[in-house]
Amino acid sequence: MAGQELQIEPIAGALGAEVGGVDLRSLDADTVAAIRAAFVQYQVLVFRDQDLSPEEQVAFGRHFGELDTHPFVEMNADHPEVLDIITEPEDRTGSNFGGGWHTDLTFMTEPDLGSILYAIDVPPAGGDTLFASQLAAYDSLSDTMKSMLDGLVAVHSPDRQYGMAGQSKNSKAMVAKEGVDASRETEHPVVRTHPESGRRGLYVNPAFTTKIRGMRRDESAALLEFLYEKGSREPFTCRVKWQPGTLTMWDNRSVQHFALHDYAGHRRHMRRITVKGDRPV
Repeated sequence: MAGQELQIEPIAGALGAEVGGVDLRSLDADTVAAIRAAFVQYQVLVFRDQDLSPEEQVAFGRHFGELDTHPFVEMNADHPEVLDIITEPEDRTGSNFGGGWHTDLTFMTEPDLGSILYAIDVPPAGGDTLFASQLAAYDSLSDTMKSMLDGLVAVHSPDRQYGMAGQSKNSKAMVAKEGVDASRETEHPVVRTHPESGRRGLYVNPAFTTKIRGMRRDESAALLEFLYEKGSREPFTCRVKWQPGTLTMWDNRSVQHFALHDYAGHRRHMRRITVKGDRPV
């Protein structure tokens, strides 16, 4: 199918849009370009009623760049770019189930550009995902706070999530790789400039950011706590309710997300791929 015209309906004021009128299995160059433009503008795109095999999801993702693999989690044996996230009815709940608020893989030197998540099995209620625009959060700051943050650098590490005592050990939704060192540290600017839109946004998150370089421990903790709270305020968020066949892609360069676990006793199977990104500046 060629020349598909996107039907875009915003979800919330800060970010997010549902996109209709498109079959993601068959895209021409103009439609891919339109999706890419909407992706940069809305940061979160939701496509309903898609019917995608793993191969078709991978093919869709490759329109936006080279696909990545997770350094600490076992990927699908038949499709190495695919990560199956399966929550069984007996899996435990908790406020940080799913990582709490986070931006994917910020402990990498070149974190992923974006994530593309497809719903296969969903609970009858619950299991929504929250998204927060870090561009909107930054825009809301005073000029004085912006000028202070613009020169700061934050340290990121996977240890809190994927180390020996990490949060990922609390769930069976993803299978952690054995014997992989999670003690690495990476530095990124506290404020990141989006490489396509040119907008500036906060680039710290409670899952992977450990401290701000050059600050005393109490100073760093206080400032990060303020930024975490600012970055997840309700006016900067949207909420996606999943249905089988829903595909959602989000811009990892400007968005945090939170997968809610409020569906104890039910199964949830999601299939994720990620697109490689570049070094934050």
